[in-house]
Amino acid sequence: MEFAIIIVCVVLFAAVIILATSFFTVKQQTVAIVERFGKFVRVASSGLNLKMPFVDNIRGYVSLRVQQLDVRAETKTLDNVFVHVVVSVQYYALPEKVYDAFYRLNDPSIQINSYVFDVIRSRVPKINLDDLFEKKDEIAYAVKNELNETMKNFGFEILNALVTDIEPDAKVKESMNEINSAQRLRIAANEKGEAEKILKVKSAEAEAMSKALQGKGIADQRKAIIEGLRESVDEFQKSIQGSTPQDVMNLVLLTQYFDTLKEIGQSSHTNTILLPHSPAGMTDIANQIRDAMIVSGEVNKNRE
Repeated sequence: MEFAIIIVCVVLFAAVIILATSFFTVKQQTVAIVERFGKFVRVASSGLNLKMPFVDNIRGYVSLRVQQLDVRAETKTLDNVFVHVVVSVQYYALPEKVYDAFYRLNDPSIQINSYVFDVIRSRVPKINLDDLFEKKDEIAYAVKNELNETMKNFGFEILNALVTDIEPDAKVKESMNEINSAQRLRIAANEKGEAEKILKVKSAEAEAMSKALQGKGIADQRKAIIEGLRESVDEFQKSIQGSTPQDVMNLVLLTQYFDTLKEIGQSSHTNTILLPHSPAGMTDIANQIRDAMIVSGEVNKNRE
């Protein structure tokens, strides 16, 4: 009886082990490679799967997700400048070519890295450093096309290839920054010179216009003074019979003279120098003004 119980327990234990080793699960976006006695049998998809216990073996898994590999390659440009070019390769395994993706390549990343190195070192040496930054899309396109054509035979599809960084030598980068800085300083100096030129031109135009307006104002002022003097002379002659224009002018000059003295006397801070202002001095001043007006009139007549 005890022997029978032991046998039943052994059978049940073996059945549990068989069941446990017969079922396996595969994650989403992943496939499993099933071998039987070391030979490929089938590809198990995601979910719950069944295999023969002790006979079938899960050799490995292949991810169907998009993977990214960053390749950093050092090469030189056409103008003999060493640069580091970083290319990001996005790839995935083709579901219908899982066998090739698993068995034909020992390590896909190593092969992809080698092909990217080959493309970069065959393309970049034909381009100058200044043109390299502008033509990075062409390099990425060449990497994708040449790499995709090769990797399809091994069960991989190249989704995209991106040149994410171009890094020249530190000294070269510093020189480029200095050249760029000098160019910007030169442009700034030119702009500053143009601005100063415009300011000076505008200032000269404003000064010329100001002087023109000032001259016009003085001319209008003198014209108004002459008109006022003429009206004063006419009114004085009408009011006082026998008076001459010379008498009127002497009276006006004398009046303005005393008004000036009055304004000077009202100011406590003045640097004015007073000339002789006796009646005889006024006569001399009036004669000088009259003589100057006569000379001016003669000059104008001669010009006409």
